[in-house]
Amino acid sequence: MMHRVEAKIGAQTLVLETGRAARQADGAVMVSYGDSVVLVTAVAGKTPKDVNFLPLTVDYQERAYAAGKIPGGFFKREGRLGEKEILTCRLIDRPLRPLFPDNWYFETQIIASVLSSDQGNATDIMAVIGASAALTISDIPHQGPIGAVRVGRIEGEFCINPTLSELDNSEMDIVVVGTADAVMMVESAVKELSEEIVLAAIQFGHQALQAVITLQLDLQAKVGKEKRPVPEVKRDTELFEEVKRDLQSAIRDAVMIPNKTERQTQLDQIVQKKIDTLDPSESEKIKAVNVFAHELERNEIRQMVLNKGVRADGRGVADIRTITCEVGFLPRTHGSALFTRGETQSLAVVTLGTSDDEQRIDSLDGESKKSFMLHYNFPPFSVGEARPMRGPGRREIGHGVLALRALTQVLPSKDSFPYTIRIVSDILESNGSSSMATVCGGTLALMDAGVPILKPVAGIAMGLIKEGDQVAVLSDILGLEDHLGDMDFKVTGTAEGITALQMDIKIGGINADIMKKALDQAKVGRLHILERMQSALAEPRTEMSAYAPRITTLKVRPDKVREVIGPGGKVIRGIIEKTGVKIDIDDSGTVHIASTDEAASKEAVDMVKMIVEDVEIGRVYTGKVVRIMDFGAFVELKKGTDGLVHISQLAHHRVKDVRDEVKEGDEIDVKVLEIDRQGKIRLSRKETLPAPKGEEKESES
Repeated sequence: MMHRVEAKIGAQTLVLETGRAARQADGAVMVSYGDSVVLVTAVAGKTPKDVNFLPLTVDYQERAYAAGKIPGGFFKREGRLGEKEILTCRLIDRPLRPLFPDNWYFETQIIASVLSSDQGNATDIMAVIGASAALTISDIPHQGPIGAVRVGRIEGEFCINPTLSELDNSEMDIVVVGTADAVMMVESAVKELSEEIVLAAIQFGHQALQAVITLQLDLQAKVGKEKRPVPEVKRDTELFEEVKRDLQSAIRDAVMIPNKTERQTQLDQIVQKKIDTLDPSESEKIKAVNVFAHELERNEIRQMVLNKGVRADGRGVADIRTITCEVGFLPRTHGSALFTRGETQSLAVVTLGTSDDEQRIDSLDGESKKSFMLHYNFPPFSVGEARPMRGPGRREIGHGVLALRALTQVLPSKDSFPYTIRIVSDILESNGSSSMATVCGGTLALMDAGVPILKPVAGIAMGLIKEGDQVAVLSDILGLEDHLGDMDFKVTGTAEGITALQMDIKIGGINADIMKKALDQAKVGRLHILERMQSALAEPRTEMSAYAPRITTLKVRPDKVREVIGPGGKVIRGIIEKTGVKIDIDDSGTVHIASTDEAASKEAVDMVKMIVEDVEIGRVYTGKVVRIMDFGAFVELKKGTDGLVHISQLAHHRVKDVRDEVKEGDEIDVKVLEIDRQGKIRLSRKETLPAPKGEEKESES
């Protein structure tokens, strides 16, 4: 039987429906908002896996038919996930994962499929809501439901779930996900707004998502299944006490070793020494020792922070690691920087290109072009590992897009800087906050490349340790603090305001007071990092690299565009072949000419100007003889425009036959003498030639 609930959220009605489609899934909900429809299913295995982590997978897929399209390519079917799909998978996964029971080791899969897209209402929020609703009505134990909304700010007013076109005029794009009591996740791009405005937007979103949670509870009341019991994991308390007695003191000393590699090596040796005392056949006991040792490590680090205000590397809770910045790091790239903060290091490299280098994107939302790209790479050597090199995973895609959002806000307009920009961040060392190192390194590399960014941007990752009423907010967290802490809160911005924000909570959520403290502390850290960056390079270089293309921009009258292109593109291809430049021209008459050769660029500019400019009396042109007559020669000054050189104007001496002086196809210099009322042009070759020697002597005397 089909059941349906609905409520107005923002400007549209949100509809949750179950019982009509995908009925063999443990939970299946069809979410509608406007004419967009997303089907989300949740299924869990019946027997637990032999693991000690949550085996959760999340997939979000956009069907081309949802927007009335047939996929491109040879196979004509959907292929691997695109960037937006990967980001939405992460958007669904991150707030749901912390709310599963600790001992839930059953294979669990969530699949969100976009079945219809009105290309106005974003389907990512719908997928998050659908995933929560599917879990809520299923027998899978989950401490939800969660709600999700997108918050925009248009003309100073917050709005819920703005359409894609409305987001173009919005000062922010903030996704807020939370339970009824607390915020679980925030993902945002912000146009340099203050901490106070951003916090108010998050609170506004959390209030709005309450209706989404109520809707899911209404659906659960109608069709919700009884939840499966979570298997109890037997805890060997006697073994735990033994491990604690034997290892706690050594672990307490080891976690105070500042160097990441040395600390981990020491911890591994401590545990291995204990394991060596056990019978190798007791695999369950060995596994338990590892689990208990990790638990002791976690507790020691957390208590050390809460009770002493001291962290694993010896810093205080608000201290930033040592920062070094090097610009112009690579000799032949267009711009480069090496940013190092503690044991995290990003090599950021900028490459400048033309419109030919723009990324073409074909999605359900329509076709578009991307002139700014940021690609983040995380090779295994950055954490001292040896493993196969694969394509970018979901983590790499997510970190790269976060950094891209942070820097997009300060890029110059396309009109003032008509380049395609690509940043590559190669993480050479990693011990926490590598995405924020990418933001800092990317800023320095942009300035090193001579990109006139509006302001420098820095990023910082904040952490949280919370035990009951004891709370510690940590600045510039280590990888260890990310792993063992309760929050990963990344904030990027200029000295004036925030440009991007990403928050993931690993506990049941946090309140506004903790968020405010984290934002305020992040601002202090961000300003410190910006100061260190600006000591290396205070502002963008005024000169670009000799190896970067120079783009010269011309404006021609729109009615002249056809003349520049020529029939079948013949004219523009001829300019490109002759000069070796790249030329891009649009219907409005904007012409971009790009080349690393200044002389070639100037020649191409002159050729375009020759085509579009009106012929001027008194100016000398280089033209081509196109027709010979008894009374003179017709010379083409530019495509479609020619004039007559009368036989008397061919040379200083008397010419008997025009063909004695010029032939068809010759290129000669001519001067414009007159343009009559009918537009006929009279030319002179004689006035461009040196005067005869006799005449020179006569004039000298």
